[in-house]
Amino acid sequence: MLTLKSIHTYYGNIHALKGVSLHVNQGEIVTLIGANGAGKTTVLKTISGLTPASRGSITFVEQDITKMPAEQIVRSGISHVPEGRKVFATLSLRDNLEVGGFIRRDREEALADMQSFRQKFPILADRWHQMAGTLSGGEQQVLAITRALMARPKLLILDEPSMGLSPLLVKETFKIIKTLREEGTTILLIEQNARAALHIADRGYVLETGKIVLQGKCQMLLEHNEVKRAYLGKGYREVWED
Repeated sequence: MLTLKSIHTYYGNIHALKGVSLHVNQGEIVTLIGANGAGKTTVLKTISGLTPASRGSITFVEQDITKMPAEQIVRSGISHVPEGRKVFATLSLRDNLEVGGFIRRDREEALADMQSFRQKFPILADRWHQMAGTLSGGEQQVLAITRALMARPKLLILDEPSMGLSPLLVKETFKIIKTLREEGTTILLIEQNARAALHIADRGYVLETGKIVLQGKCQMLLEHNEVKRAYLGKGYREVWED
């Protein structure tokens, strides 16, 4: 579904991505892990057209989107939930979802999707007319994900969905992500909680200083000594596992 080939991305003179290649198959959850500053968010911004690649190619559903404007990339079927959620704080939950579906012309179906999300996530129904900025971090994350889903994406990109959340809310967030995949949404996930990400994903990539240094099935990465040392840590069981 999505293929990056030898992507190079710069911020001014800073060479952020140095030949990144990866792919996401339809129906998968693929995770990208790495230390802060490794370039993970830059990968997502490059895919979304927010930080254009200088070299290399990005193909999505057999279409070259390397130089495509960000709005057109959304229309092609990619929705991006950014780091920090970035909901529209002064708008109601309902209005946030309206904005998420701005590309849709099927007004009645869009409204039906909004009602479906209210039923699926009761927290939305309870606060339907409340300003998004008054929600807790976990509530805002649910809103940010559903806002992205309003565009009916083929691929959902998630940047650090558990950031700032309690361990209990981290579990709830990852349950939502698993459910979305079971319902047919393909997901590319960046996550600071590497153990949790590898626990639910099909495949993973390890990014270091702008380069992919390791890739494979998540079970292999979970058992890899270097991954354990660098990204899992001694206390990971307290965060994710029962």
